Amino acid sequence: MEKAPSKDVWCPTVGVEEEFLLVDPETGVAVNRADEVVAVARERLGLALEHELTGAQVEINTTICRDVEQARRELLETRRLVAQAARTAGCRAIAVGAPPLGHATGEITDSLRYRRIAREFGALAEQQLICGCHVHVAVPDRETAVQVCNHVRPWLPVLAAVTANSPFSGGEDTGFASWRSTVWSRWPVSGPPPYFTSWQHYEEACDTMIAAGTALDRAMVYWDVRPATELPTVEVRVSDVAASVDDAVLLAALARALVAQAVVDVGRGVRAEPVPQDTLRQACWSAANVGLPGTVLDVLSGEPRPVRQQLDELVRRLTPVFEANGDLPAVQRGLRLLDRDGGGADRQRLAFREGRVEALLSLLDVDRADSREVSAS
Repeated sequence: MEKAPSKDVWCPTVGVEEEFLLVDPETGVAVNRADEVVAVARERLGLALEHELTGAQVEINTTICRDVEQARRELLETRRLVAQAARTAGCRAIAVGAPPLGHATGEITDSLRYRRIAREFGALAEQQLICGCHVHVAVPDRETAVQVCNHVRPWLPVLAAVTANSPFSGGEDTGFASWRSTVWSRWPVSGPPPYFTSWQHYEEACDTMIAAGTALDRAMVYWDVRPATELPTVEVRVSDVAASVDDAVLLAALARALVAQAVVDVGRGVRAEPVPQDTLRQACWSAANVGLPGTVLDVLSGEPRPVRQQLDELVRRLTPVFEANGDLPAVQRGLRLLDRDGGGADRQRLAFREGRVEALLSLLDVDRADSREVSAS
């Protein structure tokens, strides 16, 4: 996928996966219309939508993108087509981490794999009406991928807070910025990963979990950052699906630069800080709870610090990478929008206070959520 890195710069390709929730156009309650939406998208619009675990979800994937501006263009167009397919199928597609209204269970998609997951994990599978954003960043090889994950681990709480976008469940404010993260944490293999010393160490851990029955296969190793199962990439999977394309692009740019810097550091023999997994779990829980406006443990310093300050520090660290790979304008745009509008959870709470259900759904519509952002860019 990529040429071997130099000692000074690694400009990897990037890909973004987004999951969307299908809801009733008026009530906002989740509806199992994925079969119809996927069929319309493929047959009428030429868009290869993917099914997810339940029939109330669909997934999109960008191509392998040379930079995040390409990813942004693809996400804008693909979201527009998803919205069109959903309307044609009599529903709405919204970009939200967890169902804000109505029930939180869905029908299991009729496939061999998903039926097996439902048999093995019961109600846990039915209650996965949650939608995330996964960023794939190219790496040279599997051994490097494991070491890169070690370098990315300390920044998972910040990445989670930046895109927290699921404050509601059942029409009530959960008190969390990302309720999706709490629901997701019920899976036995989820959250921040351990620190791995090698690819063999990682493989042995996966074998143990499969033998124990806590994961059916490596694709069910649901850690927040992991070597991808089929691609030569590191997959950052800690985030809610973003409220807007520019939020998703900011996440992609941060993940891309973190991985790029880590590849160079690994090549130079720089060891990642071995932050304890329990410490990371505490910080990630806090990030899901308070979101962008809150204060979360800085796992590198051991002191609680505002998320926004930690984000600024991360951007400062990565600015030379952004300048080298051309992503700096996208990062600056994303930061301006966060400062202007707040995070996704903040926007949802404001919309619900001001206009209740319709205002909330309009904010979350996959093709409407970016109207102001596009004009502002």
